[in-house]
Amino acid sequence: MPRVVHFEIHADQPERAAAFYTALLGWQFQKWAGPMDYWLVTTGPESEPGINGGMGRRRPGQSGDAVIAYVCTVHVGQLDDTLAQAVRLGGSVVVPKMPVPGVGWLAYCKDTEGNVFGAMQPDPAAG
Repeated sequence: MPRVVHFEIHADQPERAAAFYTALLGWQFQKWAGPMDYWLVTTGPESEPGINGGMGRRRPGQSGDAVIAYVCTVHVGQLDDTLAQAVRLGGSVVVPKMPVPGVGWLAYCKDTEGNVFGAMQPDPAAG
């Protein structure tokens, strides 16, 4: 069963958002060493329940609307199959499949209620 494994914050000014969440919640932000403008977010110690996430610069979807939300990402076995099934069930793909180098394949979907979520197929060779 796919579980939420990651959340993501989309921000126009990631540095400003990092300062906000650090001051408000004590979260830690570390610039990712990969090829994308992205930060890893640590929300607490591994010994406590919860998940960590990431933050990237806001980008538009296919409709031109920017993602304005925390986006939870689920781990899936076959991203293409998951995207096709989402559409069959009345959802839509709002950001098409893209590689996250060294991590996997990522896409964003909208459910039947207009909520956006991410789907990630791990693949270290993606890129």
